[in-house]
Amino acid sequence: MNITLKQLEYFIALAEARNFGRAAVLVHVTQPALSVQIRELEDRLGAKLVERQPRDIVLTPTGHDVLRHAKRVLAGVRDLQDVTRLRDGLSGRVTLGVIPTVAPYLLPVALPMLRAQNVNLDLRVRESRTERLMEELQNGTLDAAVIALPTNKAGLVEYPLFQDRFLLAGSSAQISTLAAAPDKLRPTTIDPDRLLLLEEGHCLSEQALEVCAMERSATRVDLSASSLATLCRLVSEGFGLTFLPEIALASECRAVPDMATLRFQDPQPARVIGLVRRKSSAGDGWFEKLAETLAAAGRELLPAGECGAGVPPSIEP
Repeated sequence: MNITLKQLEYFIALAEARNFGRAAVLVHVTQPALSVQIRELEDRLGAKLVERQPRDIVLTPTGHDVLRHAKRVLAGVRDLQDVTRLRDGLSGRVTLGVIPTVAPYLLPVALPMLRAQNVNLDLRVRESRTERLMEELQNGTLDAAVIALPTNKAGLVEYPLFQDRFLLAGSSAQISTLAAAPDKLRPTTIDPDRLLLLEEGHCLSEQALEVCAMERSATRVDLSASSLATLCRLVSEGFGLTFLPEIALASECRAVPDMATLRFQDPQPARVIGLVRRKSSAGDGWFEKLAETLAAAGRELLPAGECGAGVPPSIEP
C-alpha cells in the first residue's frame, strides 16, 4: 500500500474546501487530477473517504479518521524539514500567525526590527483568530503564532511576550462622567447594556466577558463588529463602551480623536500576549530570537496614559 504525501495533501484540501473544484485551486492542480488522486487514495486504503454530492462532499466516518492521521503525518514531515530550514537561527522562511487584535498594532513595529536584524529573513504572516491559528500551528502550516496565553493545549511551547492591559473606551462625555468617580470603576460594575464587543469567536471578546463576569447574552446590542477600529468609531459617537487593549491605544486614539479612554483601578484587567510553537519543531534559537524581538516591539506600544480631552493621564509606578 503506497500512499503518497501528495495524496494526503490533496485529501486535506478537499476536506477543508468541501468541493473538488475549490480544493483543486488550493493545491494548484486541475479538478480531474485531484479527483484521480483521491480515488487512488481510497483504493489503496480500501475504504470510501468522501460522499460525492452534486455541489460538495461529505466525509465518511473513515474519512474523518484518515483526515486526523493525514494532518499528523504532514505536520511530522514539516517538522523534519524545519530541522534543516531553521538550523541557523532566525533566518530563511518563517511562517507566523497573529490574532487580529494584535496584528495591526504589533506588526508595523516588529517587522522593521526583524528586517534590520536579518535582511534575508523571509517572514510570512497570517492574521486569523486563535482557533484557526492553533489548528494551522498543530498541522504544520505555521511555525509559530502570537496569541493570548495560556493556550491550555498540550504539545506546545509558550513564551510570554508582554502584558496587555485593558482600558475602557467611549465618548468624551461618557468617559468624563466615569472619571468623576474612578474609585468605583471596576469591570464588574459596567452596565452590560452599554458594552459593545467584537463578534463571537474573537478571544478579546471572551476575555472582556470573563473580566466583567457576564455572559454575551447579557449585552444589549451585539453588532458583530469584526475589528477594534469599528468598535472605536462606534463608541466615540456615544454608542456604548468597549474594552481597548493597551497596545492599540496610540493607534486608535490617533485614528479616532473623539474617543476617550480611562484606566481601571488596580488590579487592572489584562491579557498576556505570547508566542507559541510546537514542541516537536526544531528550536535552534530562532524561536527565542523571534520572541525577544516581538517582546521588544510590544514594550514600545505600551504607553502610560489615556486619550481624550478632559481625562487626566494616570501615573504609572
